[in-house]
Amino acid sequence: MTSTGIRLHAPAPGWAIAADVVVVGSGVAGLTAALRCEAAGLKTVVVTKARLDDGSTRWAQGGIAAALGEGDTPEQHLDDTLVAGAGLCDEEAVRILVTEGPDAVRRLIATGAHFDESAEGGLALTREGGHHRRRIAHAGGDATGAEISRALVEAVRARGMRTIENALVLDLLTDAEGRTAGVTLHVMGEGQHDGVGAVHAPAVVLATGGMGQVFSATTNPSVSTGDGVALALRAGAEVSDLEFVQFHPTVLFLGPDAEGQQPLVSEAVRGEGAHLVDADGVRFMQGRHELAELAPRDIVAKGITRRMQELGAEHMYLDARHFGPAMWEQRFPTILAACRAHGIDPVTEPIPVAPAAHYASGGVRTDAHGRTTVPGLYACGEVACTGVHGANRLASNSLLEGLVYAERIAADVAAGHVQGDLHARVPAPVTHPEHPEHPLLPPEARLAIQRIMTEGAGVLRSADSLTRAADRLHHLHTEARDALHENGKTSEPGVDTWEATNLLCVARVLVAAAARREETRGCHWREDRPDRDDTAWRRHIVVRLNPDRSLAVHTTDTPEFPPTTLSDQPTQRPQEQ
Repeated sequence: MTSTGIRLHAPAPGWAIAADVVVVGSGVAGLTAALRCEAAGLKTVVVTKARLDDGSTRWAQGGIAAALGEGDTPEQHLDDTLVAGAGLCDEEAVRILVTEGPDAVRRLIATGAHFDESAEGGLALTREGGHHRRRIAHAGGDATGAEISRALVEAVRARGMRTIENALVLDLLTDAEGRTAGVTLHVMGEGQHDGVGAVHAPAVVLATGGMGQVFSATTNPSVSTGDGVALALRAGAEVSDLEFVQFHPTVLFLGPDAEGQQPLVSEAVRGEGAHLVDADGVRFMQGRHELAELAPRDIVAKGITRRMQELGAEHMYLDARHFGPAMWEQRFPTILAACRAHGIDPVTEPIPVAPAAHYASGGVRTDAHGRTTVPGLYACGEVACTGVHGANRLASNSLLEGLVYAERIAADVAAGHVQGDLHARVPAPVTHPEHPEHPLLPPEARLAIQRIMTEGAGVLRSADSLTRAADRLHHLHTEARDALHENGKTSEPGVDTWEATNLLCVARVLVAAAARREETRGCHWREDRPDRDDTAWRRHIVVRLNPDRSLAVHTTDTPEFPPTTLSDQPTQRPQEQ
């Protein structure tokens, strides 16, 4: 894949270090990849945007899904995943996940993660939406992500691995042959270096998490601004299925004007028997799906949204008063504390909830080893599109996907190192352009993008809403572009402007893909196209960034992903957006 030549406007690197592999991100996917690469003898550097434990993994409440319980099998886990994915999962990718998953969880436990145990001494397993068996392992009741993060961070620090914290990665470096040569990054004052620098390496693993901050209300932390997807697009990589953004059904409703990260009320609460009700106490999910409140997330989010429309309400309620105080305190202490911090006591009253942006099922397109369409660039975790999630992620498959595919990436990088496929020396990157033709948005554009996306590309979408969103995003894009072309001016380089520019990049791709998919499938809900259309749309939408910053969008011929190798790329002509 040819690089676009596009770079974020930034100072040239003032320092550089060398490595065999640089891992960008410190969630379950990034730290697992780093630990496995380091164990294979590779000189590994971890770069993370905040502190090592500040990514989305720490916020995961429910747990990690794997066929670990008596009577459960990988085949049953596969079946549940395929149903949730609404016809767009890559079955081989899912089979890898469910067959390699149990041992990956056991290795995580061996690394030091402590999961809750049953009275008999085995893992305490629960159910979540879309699962027909109890297969969700959890820790600290509802603090699974925090425990996984703790164990992995401690393992990284115990091994003395080189880490660069508080660093925003800017762009991929490539050599004269177009292969990965490292990354540029900006350290935000509290890391090991100051200002813009570079890590030179023949392999880069993107594990940067999601892009929930593209919407006004999300469960994602403030650092989730789509940086990895934007970097990959500028590097010439393909992204796929970005229209499939999962809106978590039960997010604590803090008011119609609430913005930014919102408290999540885990699906595990419903798994333990909580009911969704309206203001009159009616359980409206009964009769909508055989699993009622435990239907796949897209079904529940649609059910809540539809009921809100019917009643003209701003939220619904999650009723778990029957749990009693002891169960709330022991099983869901984090959620209990979050609710009480906002003046709601779930022991005595129902919890007001509404859907909010939660997880990107699409991302940078990879193969079964995490390889993208750019040689030497890998992706895993939420930033990647492995084909596991299809049109809708099955609950608690995300932590497992991060584990399994991070291990596969590390094995592939290590094998390439042994076989000599990676450069024997640190590659020489192409000279950093002094004046890249890529304008930066002002910091206030972030709020404008979030409101545009929430209004036009949220839970409910239509041709009209997506057209309005595309037009408004295009205006932001052209306004910044014209200012650069006409008078050479762009916003001052900095974290706020880089993040806003990344958000605009991923927002444009998401809206273009959502407008192209003229059907309702999984977590993509088109009011004007309410039916699922397997004949025309059991396909993937793939997007690239052109050198002039326009979007090249095409639809695959079949439900199968094309190979990531250049020689086997599809030949159909993309439509310019």
